[in-house]
Formats: sequence, structure tokens, C-alpha cells
Amino acid sequence: MAEPRVVIIGAGVVGAALADELSARGWTEVTVVDQGPLPATGGSSSHAPGLVFQTNASKTMTELARYTVEKFSSLEVDGKPCFLQVGGLEVATGPERLAEIQRRHGWLTSWGVESRLLSPEECVERHPLVDRDKILGGLFVPTDGLAKAVLAVEAQIRRATERGVRFLARHEVLDIRRSDGRVTAVVTDHGEIDADIVVCCAGIWGPKIARMVGMNLPLTPLAHQLAWTGPVPALAGQTEEAVRPILRHQDADLYYRDRYDGLGIGYYGHRPMPVSADDILSVDEAEEMPSVLKFTEEDFEPAWTETQSLLPATQEAKVEEGINGLFSFTPDGYPLLGESPDVKGFWVAEAVWVTHSAGVGRAVAEWLVDGYCSSFDLHECDVNRFEPHQLSPEYVLARDCQNFVEVYDILHPLQPSGDPRPIRTSPFYARQQAHGAFFLEANGWERPQWYEANAPLVEGRTIPTPNDWAARYWSPIVGAEAQATRETIALYDMTALKRLEVTGPGAAAFLERLCTGKIDKSVGSVTYTLLLDHDGGIRSDITVARLARDRFQVGANGNLDLDWFSRHLPDDGTVQVRDITAGTCCIGLWGPLAREVLQPLTEADFSNDGLKYFRAKQAYLGSVPVTALRLSYVGELGWELYTTADQGLKLWDTLWAAAQPLGGIIAGRGAFNSLRLEKGYRSFGTDMTYEHDPYEAGVGFAVKLDKDDFIGKAALQRRKADVRRRLTCLTIDDPRAVVLGKEPVYDGEHAVGYVTSAAYGYTIGKGIAYAWLPAELAEPGRRVHIGYFDQRIEAVVAEEPLFDPTMSRLRG
Repeated sequence: MAEPRVVIIGAGVVGAALADELSARGWTEVTVVDQGPLPATGGSSSHAPGLVFQTNASKTMTELARYTVEKFSSLEVDGKPCFLQVGGLEVATGPERLAEIQRRHGWLTSWGVESRLLSPEECVERHPLVDRDKILGGLFVPTDGLAKAVLAVEAQIRRATERGVRFLARHEVLDIRRSDGRVTAVVTDHGEIDADIVVCCAGIWGPKIARMVGMNLPLTPLAHQLAWTGPVPALAGQTEEAVRPILRHQDADLYYRDRYDGLGIGYYGHRPMPVSADDILSVDEAEEMPSVLKFTEEDFEPAWTETQSLLPATQEAKVEEGINGLFSFTPDGYPLLGESPDVKGFWVAEAVWVTHSAGVGRAVAEWLVDGYCSSFDLHECDVNRFEPHQLSPEYVLARDCQNFVEVYDILHPLQPSGDPRPIRTSPFYARQQAHGAFFLEANGWERPQWYEANAPLVEGRTIPTPNDWAARYWSPIVGAEAQATRETIALYDMTALKRLEVTGPGAAAFLERLCTGKIDKSVGSVTYTLLLDHDGGIRSDITVARLARDRFQVGANGNLDLDWFSRHLPDDGTVQVRDITAGTCCIGLWGPLAREVLQPLTEADFSNDGLKYFRAKQAYLGSVPVTALRLSYVGELGWELYTTADQGLKLWDTLWAAAQPLGGIIAGRGAFNSLRLEKGYRSFGTDMTYEHDPYEAGVGFAVKLDKDDFIGKAALQRRKADVRRRLTCLTIDDPRAVVLGKEPVYDGEHAVGYVTSAAYGYTIGKGIAYAWLPAELAEPGRRVHIGYFDQRIEAVVAEEPLFDPTMSRLRG
């Protein structure tokens, strides 16, 4: 097969990295075009201050940054280094921030990046300009530092050029040609360039370029203030560009870097300043460069006042220059990577800051050359992760501005998102409000976490109160709802889970090809199965219910599952995939009295013989037609009950009227999560991701290697015999020591893994934490410790499931 012709739009730090990585893998039919001069093209890379802090709550983002550090550290241009590894220091000026940097230290330890917690005195030793009396402590990462972005662009351009890549400066992209749903050429003001693949690395111009192929890119350029002081007398005589660590004062939305005898000051504390990509000036029109706007001194005044307080030596200096520089923001703060769902061959690598640029270049190069990315788990970064409402201009602008405001905020894992809300509500929303639901958001849906109407259930129960951090967005009602579910019966709103319908004469064969389990079974069968990538990594876990010979309902995890299905549809039109989530709803009816609630409502047989575990049936409950799937994510007898959205409220009222006389309740997501962990059920995206295989994750039972070929089968057969890590159940005796996820796990003094999901088990009376550990440590009875802020919490490896190991409650 001939090597594809690739055109990369944008020669900034991302485009240059991608060209370098592609050519290193043997793809040299690559042309990079940019409207500006090289290597300083006028985009965000050209003015970026270059601070590379690797600390991130996302494992993927940390790993992308770590690779960027490693690569830039190896690059130079004419003897000038592309990275100054001076280290990174975050300081805390209040107790809440001090606890936060302890949590951040935990993330770095979990992800394998060296870091140290410092006393105030040690902070001042590292950065003598800091006022000792203003700080309570700090976090130091020795491998952080300053990226020389323009130099890094030049270094990577030189390497790629030596391998045959063409770089065309001063080429403005005017259009992208398409034929039969795929790209064919890029039109510039100097003519057309034929292309089989086009990758948009245009940064702040990304939305404008993407629109050329009809793609709606959820990205907003926002201005961010960067100022430079004149000489600081205390730094007089400094001949090296940077000798002190890059510094973050996140309590005041500030960061600092050396520049010889002066300082650079970055500020996020000002009002959001969004700019439309269409309004950004051209290279020739811009006074300095297109990504640089006029400095607004009044917005910077609080930053300068705070700087003089934290760094008293700056009181003898002045702010001599400043810019409002444009950077890209997205609704969830993650990059936008991947191929358009509608136009084959059009790819994006957008909303990528210098910090992650080389990592993204490698990730996208692997994805293009190999068909998948083996170095990084990209599910958080895939451009196709968004629901349709998340692409609306109003939503994108609101959330992007919110992410700018919160960039340095202390954010709890359950912290509710801001406006616009509510966006999506189930048919039961009014009833839930009437019961005092405390709502959090899930894929835009308002989803109850607990119900205040259940407060009387707490009386007489032992519901331990967790530590202060875990007690945020928590109520003892959560525990009462969990216990009541196991005692009687509860209704759970499951509408937020994505539902797909797969139909057509080729539907069964199509699903057999994509799924690890046997799908072509009798009508009424329900199968828990996995979707794998070609390297055997888990792309998703799903349930597939066969409702008719040529009709299947899929319980999916999100829009990436729909995208995966759509990309693998046969060309002959024998299979159709449709998202039916918005037009349907679902109630989980679970608990030991579930059958006593359901059976009197219908003539259909819901006895154990009438509808066995993991079987589906279509029936009427009262006047409501439902599709009933006998499965349970909480480990109790019951069903997922689906109907159309117009009849959802009637279904709710029918079930609620039948459940109340039996002591039934309605329950929220907090109880649900506790119950599912007691049962050992995995959550994709949290417990297992693209980087894990089924045997490591404990879901090997969902793989049928004796079936015909499926995507990932060959790779999985190779991986099966070499399981080096396992998703492991840990229990914690201390009832206040509830962890929340992403904390490091220690064997003695050595960090050996990290927590995924965690909650308190209100049935078993212990804390529960699932964690990735080396296989040799995943032995029941093994004692380990979890790093939680400044504590070490003892935990023990436990047999799973913790609740009902004989499955008698589910199958009864």
C-alpha cells in the first residue's frame, strides 16, 4: 500500500511535533503549511511562556507532559537547549491549598513522577524571592521546567526536514477539498496540495479550519495575561535565563518564571476574555503577532499587588511589558484529538498547550500509523467524546470560560458543573425534585445523588461520617438508601446511561465482529461483553440485548461507543446504528422485594423461570410497554425497565405506587456506587481504560476466545499469558478513612499502584477501594497503605465480590 499523503495545517509546537514523530515512523510524504513565518508562526506557541508543570489529576495528561519533558530535554538548536529543567514549585498560602498540594503529590506518586513536599523553609531555599511568612509549604517536581517553544519547533522542523518532510511558510489555508466523504486536497493561497490525510493543528484557528469540512470544534480562544518585569535588584547579575524553579501561587491564580534579572508573571484571575477564531487578525494585520492582544493593565492590578506581597523583592521593580495572549480552552479542559466522524481523513490535534505538545505529537502519530495509540490512553482526549448538546455555541462558550476561571481552583471530584444547567432531564425530574433530590450532572443529565425525602431513613442506622474531603457532596442519606435497597426495594433513575439500537440483517454478524462475547444467541438473550482496540486494550464494556432477530439494544458508556460502532459499519447498508437515549428512559428496580412489586403489575411471567438472569422480555406494566432486562448493577434481584420518554412518568408513578406499601424507596447515585463496589462491578473510564486488557481488569470472563475472530483477539491471545498487574479489591477498616480515587498505594515505602474507584460499603461496614497493583501483590490478605493527603491509610487485599459471592440474591 502506498504511503498516504499527509498535510498538517499549523507549524506550531503541535504540528512540528507531529511531523517529527510521523517522519520518525517512516511517513515522509508529509507537508506542513502555516500562514505565518517559521519557526515563530504567530500562534500561541510563539508567545507561550513555556512553563511545563506535569502535575495533573489525569494520568494521561501527566504522561503526555512527561514525554514532552523527556523529548524537549533531548533537543537543542545550534547548542541552545530547548528545555531548562529548573524544576517546578507550587506554594500554599492557606490550609486548604496545603491539603490540595498534598493531594497533588499523591497524583504524581500514582503516575510515577518524582515529587517532594517541602516545608516553608525548603521552599525559600529553592526560590529565595518567596516570603517565608506568607506560605505554609510547597510541592516540588524536579523534572518540571521551561520549554523554549520556538526553539523546540525549530529543532523538530529540522529533524523532520532531514527525513523529507516539507514545511511551507506563508501559506494560508482557504479550503479543504472533499470527495465521497473524504479529504482530497488542501487549498492554499499558493495553490492546492493533494492529501489523503489532513491534520488540523491550527490551535486558536482550529474552529475556523474545522468548519471547512463541516466539523464543529468545541474550542474557544481566551486571552490570558502575561507580564514581564524590568530588572529586580535582588536578581542583579543573573546571567543565566533561569536558575530558580518555575513557581505557581495558585491561591491567587498566578505563576512566575525567571528571565535573567527579571520575572515573567502569568495571571488567570482576571475576567474571561473570549475571542472568536474568526476575529483573530491575520499575520500581516497583527501589530505583534495574531495571538497577542493589547495588555489591559487594569485587569492585571490585583496580580501585581499580590506578586509584591508574595515576592517582596518585586516592590523595587516595575512591570515593563505585558500581553493578553490567546490560548485554547475546551468544555472539559482536555485536548481534542482524533478523526472527524463525518469526513474520513480529516483529523484534529487541537487545544494542546506546550506542556503536552510532544506527547500529543507522538500519540497522534501512533494513531495514524498503527491505527491505535499504544503509548497513551486517549479516551479523555478523543474529539468524538462529546454529546450533541456539548457542541452548541452557548454551551461551549460558557464551559470554556468556566474552565478558564477554574484553571487553578481546588476542585472536588464530585463538584457540580456550572451553567448552563439543567440541560437534560429525565421524565421523572419533577418527581425527583418533589422528593428533594440533590442533583449532579452526568453527560448533561440531571442525576440524583440522594433524596432529602429519605432523611427519616437515617434514624436508627449506623452511618459513619467520612473525613471532611469525602464528606463534600455527601449525606448520611446515601448510606441509608444503600442499606434500604438491600432490605426492601428501590427505584433508580438510569436514564443517563447511553442506549444504542443496532438493526438490520447484518446486525448480529456486525456485533460478533466487534464484541468479545457471543452475541448471535436466542432472542431475549442479554450479554455482558467488551469492545477492544486492535492491541487488546479495553475500549468499553457494554450489555447487548437481542430483542428481535435483527434488532439489538446496547447499553453503552458514551458517545465514543457510538463513534466506534459507526466507524465499523459495513459499506453494504446491512447494519444501522442509532442513539435512542433521548427518546427513551430507564428505571432500575432492585431489591429483595422487586418481584413482589413487579409481578402484580403485569400478566407476563416474571418468575425466576419466566425470566432468568441476563434475559430480556417485552411486556406491559399496567398500561406502559417496557423492555425488561434482568440484570443488576447493585447486586440485587431486579430489572432494568425501559420505555419511551413520553411514558416514562407513567412508568415511574406505576412502580412507585406499587413499591410504597412494601417499604420501597427511591435512591440516588451515591448509594448506587457503594452497592456496585460491594459487588465488584467495574466502571469503564475509571477502573479500566484503553491501557488495560480484560485479564488484568478481572473481566476475562467476558472474552470468548473460542468464537470467530473479533477486533483485538490476536493481541489478546498474546497478552493473556503475561498479566503483570491486576485491578484489586482493597478494604479499609477505619470508617472515616474513605478515599475517593487516584490516590497512590504503597507496599512499605514504595509506591506500587493507584486507586481507581472508592466508596464506603454500607452493607459490609468497611471502606472499599479498587486499585491497580502488581500481580504479585494482589493476593488476599496482603496489607498495603493508601496515601491520602498527608496520611497513610492501612488497607487489605480482599477476595471479591465482597457481597453475595454465591450470586443467590441476583439469581433468586
